[in-house]
Formats: sequence, structure tokens, C-alpha cells
Amino acid sequence: MSALIYHILAIGDVVGEEGLAHLARRLRSLKKLKDVHFTVVNGENASLTGILPRQVEELYQAGADVVTLGNHAFGKLQLTGRMEEDPYLLRPANYTGRMPGRGWGVYPCGHIEVGVLNLIGRCGMDFNADNPFTAAARLLDGDRPLFTLVDFHAEATSEKLAMGYYLDGKVSALWGTHTHVPTADGQILPCGTGYISDLGMTGPIHSVLGIKPEQSIEKFLGGLPGRYQAAEGPCKMQGAIFSLDSGTGLCVDVEQIDIR
Repeated sequence: MSALIYHILAIGDVVGEEGLAHLARRLRSLKKLKDVHFTVVNGENASLTGILPRQVEELYQAGADVVTLGNHAFGKLQLTGRMEEDPYLLRPANYTGRMPGRGWGVYPCGHIEVGVLNLIGRCGMDFNADNPFTAAARLLDGDRPLFTLVDFHAEATSEKLAMGYYLDGKVSALWGTHTHVPTADGQILPCGTGYISDLGMTGPIHSVLGIKPEQSIEKFLGGLPGRYQAAEGPCKMQGAIFSLDSGTGLCVDVEQIDIR
């Protein structure tokens, strides 16, 4: 019997209520069109700097199976209680042990299980996090699900690429989030891991990473931009679909998506 192909959808950082609304309008139709079996959405910017419990619920209602976070995981302290109770909500696993929540989970997907690992980088990121490479090695040691996915929330493409090669053949797919700009390097690494340095974002098209351009310009001019506000206008939903072989657990195709 030939192996089945499972389609795993990863969606880049959802920015603001505008991004959340666009996701709610377009995600389920995309999943149906592409025969998606499992969906991971990075939601840490749904409130621009953090995410509220109701927004986590809205992401699930929109079609997310698992919600990952990043450097703004604790931007909204209302979320800390839910982090302890909700197994489908992940913050970076290499945050210190004093932080609430979890960074690794195993979930049902039809007749198989999918493992999802959320990590945060340290290069250019001023956060009290453990080494993501040693954390990944520790968490992935021993038995793990056939399909294992990694959302690496990091600034530097060099750190993301290094992690990709470090875990090549050990995980099914690894994608980068955080920089909100999609990279053109979707690929299958030599040992079979699907990879892309950054998925992009889900939010306003005419913006600077989802924020009103004039605010970012004012900051770079040395002024006071004020409290960040999401830009207005049409939105995009960016990410990638990883096609995984149920015989090997490895990737056979990477397709970038940009839905406007």
C-alpha cells in the first residue's frame, strides 16, 4: 500500500484585529481547496503586542488546530491562565522554567499524531531564553510522532537556517516566524526536512510589518511614534503548505501561499 501524503499548513504571524478578520474570512476555504489536514497559526501579534484569550478562541474558530507564540507571548497577562490550561496554545519551549505554559505538544491528526514544537531565537532577541538548539535536542530526544513540526520564532535568518540544518531529517518541517516578511527559500533540506526562513504575516498589505507606516517612519526619524496602531486597508494571509509522506514522516513538497 502506498504512503499517504498529508498537507500541513503553517500561517505567519497574525497582526491585529484586521489580520484576524482576514484569517477568519479566508482560512477555511484555503484548507478545503488545498486538502489541508492540520493547521498551525502563529498568533502572538493578534493584539499587536500579544494576544488575548478571546482572540485565541477566534483563531480556533477560524480553523487553527494549534496556536504558537513568540517574543510577545506574555504581552497580554490575561493569557497566562489559559497557557496553563490550553494544550493547543504553545509559547516558546526554551523560555525559562519559571514561565507558565508549554512549548511542545502532540495532537491527533486522523489516524496519526502530529508533534508541534515552538522555539524562540537568541540572536538579536533580548529575551531570557535557554539555548534553542540544546532545548530542541532535549525535547526531541527519544520517541516522537511520525510528523514533527517546528515554529522557530527568530530574528536572524542565519540562526533559522542553522536550526534547519541541525534538525534536518529529525523533524518533518521547520519554518521561521517573527520578521513578518516572507522569504523566497522554501525548500526540502538534504535529509528531507521541509524548510522556509520566514512565512510572512497575516495582516494589512500597506503597512510596516502590520503597523501604520507613518509610525515606523517617525520612530526611525528619532521621534515618538506613540502606541502602535494596525494599518488599515486590504489584508494578506501568508504561509506555507508542507506535504508530508506518511511512510517516512519527511517532506516531499513546500508551497508558499499568499492569499489577498
